[in-house]
Amino acid sequence: MVHVVDLRCEYRKNPVGIGEKHPRISWRLEAEERAVKQSAYEIEVAEDDRFTRTIWRSGRVDSEQSVHVALEHFEAESCKRYFYRVRVWDGNGDSTEWSDTALWETGMLQGETWKAEWIAAPADLLPDDSARLPLLRAGFHLKAAVKRARIYATALGLYELEVNGRRVGDSYFTPGWTSYGHTLQTQTYDVTEMLRAGENAIGAWLGNGWYKGDLGWSGKGCLYGDRLALLMQMHVLYEDGSEETVVTDRSWKCAPGPIRMAEIYHGETYDARLELSGWSRADYKAEGWADVEVIDQDNSRLTPQINEPVKKIQTLKPVGKIRTPKGETVIDFGQNLVGWVRFRLTAEAGTEVKLMHAEVLDQEGNFYTENLRKAKQTVHYFCKGGGEEIYEPRFTFQGFRYVRLIGFPEPIDLASFEAVVLHSDMEMTGRFECSDPLINQLQSNILWGLKGNFLDVPTDCPQRDERLGWTGDAQMFIGTSAYLANVAPFFTKWLGDLAADQREDGAVPFVVPHVLNDSDYASAAWGDAAVICPWTLYVSYGDARILERQYASMQKWVSYILAQGEQEYLWNTGFHFGDWLGLDAKSGDYVGATERDLIASAFYAYSVSLLRKTAGVLGKTEDEAVYGELEERVMEAFRSEFVTPSGRLSASTQTAHVLALMFGLLDETAERRAADKLKKLLEDSKHHLTTGFVGTPYINHVLSRYGMNDDAYRLLLQKDYPSWLYPVTKGATTIWEHWDGIKEDGSFWSKDMNSFNHYAYGAVGDWLYKTVAGIQTDERAPGYKKIVIAPQPGDGLTWAEGSIETLYGQVRSAWKMEGDGTMRLEVTVPPNTTAEIRLPGAASASAVKESGEALRKAAGLQRVSEAPAEVAVEVGSGEYFFVYPFQQAGASLAGISQ
Repeated sequence: MVHVVDLRCEYRKNPVGIGEKHPRISWRLEAEERAVKQSAYEIEVAEDDRFTRTIWRSGRVDSEQSVHVALEHFEAESCKRYFYRVRVWDGNGDSTEWSDTALWETGMLQGETWKAEWIAAPADLLPDDSARLPLLRAGFHLKAAVKRARIYATALGLYELEVNGRRVGDSYFTPGWTSYGHTLQTQTYDVTEMLRAGENAIGAWLGNGWYKGDLGWSGKGCLYGDRLALLMQMHVLYEDGSEETVVTDRSWKCAPGPIRMAEIYHGETYDARLELSGWSRADYKAEGWADVEVIDQDNSRLTPQINEPVKKIQTLKPVGKIRTPKGETVIDFGQNLVGWVRFRLTAEAGTEVKLMHAEVLDQEGNFYTENLRKAKQTVHYFCKGGGEEIYEPRFTFQGFRYVRLIGFPEPIDLASFEAVVLHSDMEMTGRFECSDPLINQLQSNILWGLKGNFLDVPTDCPQRDERLGWTGDAQMFIGTSAYLANVAPFFTKWLGDLAADQREDGAVPFVVPHVLNDSDYASAAWGDAAVICPWTLYVSYGDARILERQYASMQKWVSYILAQGEQEYLWNTGFHFGDWLGLDAKSGDYVGATERDLIASAFYAYSVSLLRKTAGVLGKTEDEAVYGELEERVMEAFRSEFVTPSGRLSASTQTAHVLALMFGLLDETAERRAADKLKKLLEDSKHHLTTGFVGTPYINHVLSRYGMNDDAYRLLLQKDYPSWLYPVTKGATTIWEHWDGIKEDGSFWSKDMNSFNHYAYGAVGDWLYKTVAGIQTDERAPGYKKIVIAPQPGDGLTWAEGSIETLYGQVRSAWKMEGDGTMRLEVTVPPNTTAEIRLPGAASASAVKESGEALRKAAGLQRVSEAPAEVAVEVGSGEYFFVYPFQQAGASLAGISQ
């Protein structure tokens, strides 16, 4: 029996406040039998959940498509709720029941006219030298009971709303960080249950955030504007069908609030003695409050929120209390995280307590903050007295594991503190485990790197005076992140900002949103995020719309490169970060030894190849031909410039060989020589990395692809510096910026650039899923419509398991090497997909059993093929259990530890 489940609109379950006029629907199928496929579907959309007022029907559509299904000739209206349901026909022509009803609701769509006005506290409300933040409020009357009420809101700066004394929604750092001059997101809130007939009140907290606060390491503020402001519109529907609108306008009042300072980098100062009790309640008397000012703003840039909002995701309790050699009181949360600390205390009025946040302790065991540079990461709280007080910040976040307590009454009760983890509310989708506990900790560190740096934008680090959307880091990690979480909405929003901040000549800034200097544009491997990120999303989610929307940006980037080189079809001009932090760099230099023009030209070819593929996906055949010819010319120029006539790469570095092989830039002779040379370079380094940001994400992929899988495993399992596991052996709980951020003697690599939560090197997670677990999608049928399961076991692991929740359902691969040399492989393939399963080390199909049966008799198998040391089967959906004698190609697995 087949069931339709997990209905989604634009990736989300029952979203409220989306901005798509032409939303897409996705669903999954549930079935116990194997090889289940959809042959047709039908969708209905209605204005009510009983479908008595159906407004759109697809009719029966003969199609396997169940992901990103467009509603043909349907256009959604602003501020409206839609209900929908789906039924399908299976491969036998049998129809399912209608699915459970799902819904979506639009926000104020872009281009709509707002009745509300932008309001701000008058400039003279607070002194120029004051960092204190304002409160805004208004009372309003409702004539009767409310049937439905929605708030549509945004701000210049950050905002939080309260209605009748209660916080509105569970989102934080709204409206998020965008290229504010081009895009400002709006949020939608259901406040029906918060309102009552009669008198009501609404209030707003405003904070500096990214809009007005300090950004970057040069201490600049007010990069987007110098006035905080609010725009809010409440739509009220009464039971009798009549409507009313409450808006921000000149009738609102404002007053200084209890937040004396709030900066993302520096923390928050809160004076509870300045609280205005009940200020957002209807019975509050706003005596002495000032009139707000109405300011002009361009509303054409307003759009409903695209990505998931930041939310409180989990809390952690301290694992211990430390008295440092300096006598400091420090609590340890056991995990480097991003968020803030919520605490309780009882103290006299005026008592000041302070929390300082740090990632690590120094080699003597003292609290260490020098790597934060100018970021203070400090919370000050002044008690109001009179009983227990509970506090947590609003408009700041910290990156920390350790918190130094100053001024707290003794004895310190650890139960009074908890860390609140905040990040964009992405659905977590991936899971990886294996037989090595250190690798499992590495995987945890990679995941926590995502959690800490995916707070509305993909930042490089979450603690020091930076926290910027570095394009290079994002493109290096996006593949891994797409296994760990559903990052499609997150990156869709960010890529819109990338296109908005792209220069007219096509140059892409180093960071997005762009807040650096006008000259900080167009480094190879960084700017290539314009092409690599959309393509990765397409492959991971089968989402062609992201390619459509980014296509012009992708073209502009390639056109920019084409105009650069002094030699035609090479990129050998301008500034480039090169192989950033490469370990083969000259002493005192951050840039690795691989020539920057080789790296730039390699990425040039790679971006052109992806743009060619994109043109093909979008049906732009003329463009596909043009970019295909350009790709050939760039590759020819690369070979002419960087490969000798005998097929030797001119640069003798790991990174040069990795890029040339990964991007397919060499002919057959040079390719063979490059693979052999890479192996020799690894042997020369005793199987240690010398790569930096550019080479590291690809090196294990290249090794496994070119028959050096054992070398890839040796790299992965190294425990001494430099290696992925060295930080793990030093107690790391996130990925470090430098392999030796903490040296063997406990000293630090540097104080200037030494983040302990920097996800770039966590890109090895992509290889763990794709090669160790063996879970891949075929880019000819992307988004896991056609799945490839191709694990490559290696010395050092006896089992590994990976899974990912795709839009079709769970894909799982779990292999285990038994002591007698038997290989067991379990695979889960979701309904409405197919998979090619490559059984590593299987000598012949006749030696393989599936669920206890001879392979060729197994149900659900569509085709069996054989190759040396590998048997491949094509299957439909279902759970499969393969058992066979393992024959390792090359090195033996005999003697591996259990």
